[in-house]
Amino acid sequence: MNVLSLQELEYKIDVLRTLMIAVGKSKGLNHPSTIKFSQELDVLLNVYQKNQLK
Repeated sequence: MNVLSLQELEYKIDVLRTLMIAVGKSKGLNHPSTIKFSQELDVLLNVYQKNQLK
């Protein structure tokens, strides 16, 4: 299993959030790509929050 540091998670979250916003603005919020980025972001945010509780 790939274990990321909090700093790496923060970076990946920031990149995904930026991509999701850009795709959402250009293709719309209901576009499959926007939804895919949103779901991936949800997973990373959940991992980040779990790591914060440790």
